[in-house]
Amino acid sequence: MSTAAPGPAGRPTAGPVRDALTHLHTRFDAVRPRSRDLRAMARTPRHDLLAGVTVGVVALPLALAFGIASGLGATAGLVTAVVAGIVAALFGGSHVQVSGPTGAMTVVLVPIVAAHGPEGVLVVSLMAGVLLVAMGLAGAGRYVRFIPLPVIEGFTLGIAALIALQQVPAALGTEARYEHVVASAVAAVGDWLASPQPAALAVSAGVAAAILLLARVRPAVPVALLAVVAATVAVRLTDTGVDTIGALPDRLFTPTVPSVSWTELRVLVAPAVAVAALAALESLLSATVADAMSVSSRHDPDRELVGQGLANLASPLLGGIPATAAIARTAVNVRSGARSRLAAVTHSLVLLVVVLALADVVAWIPLAALAGVLIATAVRMVEVSSLRALARASRSDAFVLALTFLATVVLDLATAVVLGIITAGGLALRQLARTTALRTEDLRGHGEGDADDHHGAEQAALLHERVVAYRLEGPLFFGGAHSALLELTEVSDVRVVILRMSHVTTLDATGAAVLADTIRSLEARGVTVLLSGMPGRFVARLAATGIHQHLTDLHHVFEHTPAAIAHARRHVARDEHHAQALSPGG
Repeated sequence: MSTAAPGPAGRPTAGPVRDALTHLHTRFDAVRPRSRDLRAMARTPRHDLLAGVTVGVVALPLALAFGIASGLGATAGLVTAVVAGIVAALFGGSHVQVSGPTGAMTVVLVPIVAAHGPEGVLVVSLMAGVLLVAMGLAGAGRYVRFIPLPVIEGFTLGIAALIALQQVPAALGTEARYEHVVASAVAAVGDWLASPQPAALAVSAGVAAAILLLARVRPAVPVALLAVVAATVAVRLTDTGVDTIGALPDRLFTPTVPSVSWTELRVLVAPAVAVAALAALESLLSATVADAMSVSSRHDPDRELVGQGLANLASPLLGGIPATAAIARTAVNVRSGARSRLAAVTHSLVLLVVVLALADVVAWIPLAALAGVLIATAVRMVEVSSLRALARASRSDAFVLALTFLATVVLDLATAVVLGIITAGGLALRQLARTTALRTEDLRGHGEGDADDHHGAEQAALLHERVVAYRLEGPLFFGGAHSALLELTEVSDVRVVILRMSHVTTLDATGAAVLADTIRSLEARGVTVLLSGMPGRFVARLAATGIHQHLTDLHHVFEHTPAAIAHARRHVARDEHHAQALSPGG
């Protein structure tokens, strides 16, 4: 018995509070790091160290490029890859996932940087981190599987287009003049045509072509890094005037404390939600891909959200940007033999060594070369076979894909995902509503002695003319209840209608209400309605309308159809007998 002290209204308050704290403690325990994870990191160090070095080499040009693309500079990308990479590896829900800056995230950050500056990015990242941790503790990770594939593919295609368009100014050696990437890309092309700079275009095109061509032939070779090194050497030797990254700051990983007003904080809530949603979506999709590639790896979605949330809390405080798991780097990690979290930690340490030891060399890298890396990355994000399959699957899937893609490019990522999910859900409900059917049953196959009872053929004809049985199939819900039951409202010259409910798969409040109204309408016209085979899980919902109790009181609810048919026979025979008795010649 609880001994909690009563509250103001005489009710115990400590009980609910204690239950809430117990539940919260249980959730924290479920998503905390495990000692077995640390033990796993010591089992195969050689494989993990080699994979980590490989991923670190691959990630270097991407970290630099994504940092610059975000508007906060190459250093921000490197810091994010180091800090978020380690934190997400140790606290996340996947053993082989690699986290850091990504192209999708830079697309979200560009307008935030333009409107609120670095301080806005810091606040958005912190808020997103808190949201991700809360989502993980609430168990939201499991729901990502409900996002339709056309939405994911359209979203990915839109991000790829935005990444490529975002790099057009740097690839052409011009300045980005507008916040929206499409307008900025169009303006950059116009500026380049007015004053062509072939050197920058040659560098970006050469790097992108090298990555796209050689990565297929030698996937294990860090083609992107080699292409950037070659482009850097070429620019240094020829002195073509192509812009470079420039000197990195002397002090890295500098702690930062946000200072924003309450008004600014409220304005940044929506971008923070978009960042959190994107981080959750991309990380959980990446973890799913990693599971498919690694037979022994299975991720914990809720723990992954918590890990990404902690990474997004740590990264901006040390000069980084919002982070998420990276599908491409995770794939390289798995293919390189990674078996534990040690590989992702090693990847971050490799980048840390580069930042500390090779800062002067990094400063020489041409911006056009990094633009080429991102353009190639955008091209490789597009899975033509998947897009073709969805386009051929159905017009609904193709429409959702195209809508999500256009919304991603024209509007923003969060709006695109929400719009895509709502549209896909609406089309799915329409398709589901079409599966609801009302079919006429053949009564001769039911009951006992249909052909041999004392009434014989006369009774069969009587049943055929006066009794109709319908079988309801599929979901009876708001999307299809009215159309499915429309035929019943048009029934005429019938004494008894039997509704066979055993094949109903869903019954919501709307379906129950429409069914009740239909039954009352039939009874008002003198038609007796019998129910048979009503699934027990739907009784409460139909009872809420009052019609179930009404039919039960009349003994018009039956467990099996043969019993309902027998009752209908007696009912019709009784009515016929009464009619003959009242007739003048009776």
